[in-house]
Amino acid sequence: MDTRVSELFGSGTAQGSGSQGAGSNTGNGHGVAPKKACAKNNKKAKARASRNFKPSNNPPYLPPEAEEGNIEYKLKLVNPTQYRFEHLVTQMKWRLQEGRGEAVYQIGVEDNGMLVGLTEEDMRASLKTLHRMAEKVGADITVLREREVDYDSDVPRRIAEVLIRKVPDDQQFLDLRVAVLGNVDSGKSTLLGVLTQGELDNGRGRARLNLFRHLHEIQTGRTSSISFEILGFNSKGEVVNYSESRTAEEICESASKMITFIDLAGHHKYLKTTIFGLTSYCPDFAMLVVSANTGIAGTTREHLGLAMALKVPIFIVVSKVDLCTRATVERTVRQLERVLKQPGCNKVPLVVGSTDDAVTAAQQFAQSPSITPIFTLSSVTGESLDLLKVFFNIIPPLSNSKEQEELMQQLTEFQVDEIYTVPEVGTVVGGTLYSGICREGEQLVVGPTDSGQFHKLTVGSIQRNRSACRVLRAGQAATLALGDFDRSLLRKGMVMVSPEMDPTICWLFEAEIVLLFHAKTFHKGFQVTVHVGNVRQTAIVVAVHGKEELRTGEKAVVRFRFIKHPEYLKVGAKLLFREGVTKGIGHVTKLQPVAHYQPSHSEDDEA
Repeated sequence: MDTRVSELFGSGTAQGSGSQGAGSNTGNGHGVAPKKACAKNNKKAKARASRNFKPSNNPPYLPPEAEEGNIEYKLKLVNPTQYRFEHLVTQMKWRLQEGRGEAVYQIGVEDNGMLVGLTEEDMRASLKTLHRMAEKVGADITVLREREVDYDSDVPRRIAEVLIRKVPDDQQFLDLRVAVLGNVDSGKSTLLGVLTQGELDNGRGRARLNLFRHLHEIQTGRTSSISFEILGFNSKGEVVNYSESRTAEEICESASKMITFIDLAGHHKYLKTTIFGLTSYCPDFAMLVVSANTGIAGTTREHLGLAMALKVPIFIVVSKVDLCTRATVERTVRQLERVLKQPGCNKVPLVVGSTDDAVTAAQQFAQSPSITPIFTLSSVTGESLDLLKVFFNIIPPLSNSKEQEELMQQLTEFQVDEIYTVPEVGTVVGGTLYSGICREGEQLVVGPTDSGQFHKLTVGSIQRNRSACRVLRAGQAATLALGDFDRSLLRKGMVMVSPEMDPTICWLFEAEIVLLFHAKTFHKGFQVTVHVGNVRQTAIVVAVHGKEELRTGEKAVVRFRFIKHPEYLKVGAKLLFREGVTKGIGHVTKLQPVAHYQPSHSEDDEA
C-alpha cells in the first residue's frame, strides 16, 4: 500500500489523499470478468473520463462485452424465431443471476462495443421483444435512456439502455448498504431525513429529527451513535419511502431494491463509533457528504482516508448549495477534484449534472473503483436530489452471484454488533451474517467469553429492516431474538457460529501494518485501540519484528496482545488501529490460538 495515504490522516494542512491501491476493489460488480478484459475496461473507462469529466459527451464505443457479469449487448431483437426467443430468455436469466436480480441491456450495440444504433421501427420492435422476454422470466423493465449515435447512415439511428429487475426467488428484495461519512454539520442526517421521509428540510434541521436516537442528539443536532435508515425502489425504479408507507414493513413489501443507510458520526470525538460502523457493518459503498459553504474541513479528509484504507468505494455529495453562490459551489467541487486527482488518491472525479450523467456514473462507478461521482444538491430546495435517487436506483451490488453462493455454502458465522433488551421478546442481538445461512430455531454457539468459552443458544425470530424474515443469507444484516438468554454473557465483538466450527480464539496475533500518522515513534510497549471487523479492543505492541521503532509511512510486522479478553480473528482480516493522533492500517498475518498461550506475569511486566 502506498504510504502517501498517511497524509490524509495527518494535520489538516496535508494535501495528500489516500493510497494508490486503497481505492481498488476486487469485485467489479458485474461478475468477475477475465483479468485482461477488466484491466482493458478500466483503462478505457479512465481514458474516457479523463478526457472529459462531464460524461455527457458519450464515446462512439463501449468496452467489449464480457461473458460474465450482468451487462448484455444486443444489436437488434426483431421478430426472433421461437427457438431463438427461448435462447434469449435463458440468456436473460443468466444475466439476472450474475447481477443478483439486475441486468442492463444495451440495444443497438455490437458485441465488440461498437455503437451501431437502430432505426425507429427496429428499436420499437426490439423493445417489444425485450418486454416479452422480461414477462416470461417475471421481471420488470425500465428504459434508462435513449440516444442518437453518429453512424454512416442518412436515417437517424438510436441506441437504448434498459434496466431489467427481478427479485431473486429466494429473497424479499435486493439489498445494498451505504455508509454515510462527512464532517460534523455537513448535512448528513438532514440529507438522509429528506431521502427517507420524502419531505424537504425547512433549513433548520427538521428533516433529521426522526433519525436521532438520543435526547442530546436532538438538543445539539449532532449524531453520536450509529443509526440505520432505509430507502426503497420498486421494480419500475420509483422511490418507496415513508411519504407513502407508514411502517418499514410496508416499504419492504412494496420495494424490490432496498438501500440501507448507515448514518455515522461526523464529530472527531465520536471517531471510534465511525470506525466501528465502517469496519463492522461491511458497507458496499460510502457516501461522503461535504458542505458547499465550508468545503473540505474538519474530519472530511480523515473520513475519506478511512474509506480508502478499508477499500470501500466512495462517492461524494456536496450539500447545502442553496446557502452559497454558484461560484462557491464550483470552488468546493474544484477543491474536491484536486484532492481526488492527487497521486496518492488517483481517483477520476465525475461531476453529475444530468440524469444521463447519473446513469453513466452509476455504471462506471461499479465497474471501475477509480471513478468517483460528485453530486451537488440541496436538502432545502430539493435541487438535484432526483439525480442522487437515479444513481441509487441503478447502482448494482459489488459482489457477484458466484461469490455469494460460495459464502452461503460455508458454516454459519454471525457478527454481534449491537445488544438490546426488548420487552416481551427478551435479549436481541443486531449484526451481519458473514457466512452461511441462519434460520429460525437454529442452534448456535456464542463467544468468546473472557475465559475464551462459547455458550449454546437458540435463534428465535429474525428481522431485517424492521420486518420479519425466516431465513438470513450471507452478507445480510439483521436482528436475532435470543429469548431469555442472559444478556450479561454478551458483548459487542462476539460471534455466533455453528457448533461444528472450531473458531480460532487468540490473545496474541501478528499483523503487517503501515503507520499512517504518528507524532513521535511507534515502539514495543505502545498501547493502541485495534479495530478488526466488529472487534474493538485495546492491545499492547509486544514486538516490532526487524526494527526497534517505526516512523510515519514505514511498514513492519508487529505482534499485538489484547489486554481485556481473547477475540475471534481470521488471517487476512483488515486491521485499523489508533491512539490519539496515531493511526495505522494493515492485515492480520498470523494467530496464536488461545490453547497454546496463557499470558504470564513476566510478559505483562515486560510489556
